[in-house]
Amino acid sequence: QVQFVESGGGLVQPGGSLRLSCAASGGTLDFHDMGWYRQAPGKEREGVSCIRGIDRMAVYDDSVKGRFTIARDSAGNMVYLQMNNLKPEDTAKYYCAYSHPRSNDGCLDVSGLAGWGQGTQVTVSS
Repeated sequence: QVQFVESGGGLVQPGGSLRLSCAASGGTLDFHDMGWYRQAPGKEREGVSCIRGIDRMAVYDDSVKGRFTIARDSAGNMVYLQMNNLKPEDTAKYYCAYSHPRSNDGCLDVSGLAGWGQGTQVTVSS
């Protein structure tokens, strides 16, 4: 079974940038949806951004549109999240996961996902 390892988190000031990386082990995910999800203390896990496996279309939650950019390699082994203009409300632990192809923005839905790693902490604070 495919498992992800996330990296790249850290402490950054508001307005700063971070680039998260996620490496898959145990297989490739050519046609699966892959994405980034986050969970802040006391809140439910939510979808941040994902890439559909069928057409490589990127999907973003409204809260990060225009600030975050997701990318994945052609082999389906790596997925990245470039985060710019970070805000304190972006503070959370960020995770990668994957699913079988879903329609529209369904890959943002955290239910039924697999491959969860340990996550990487992102803290935005001055």
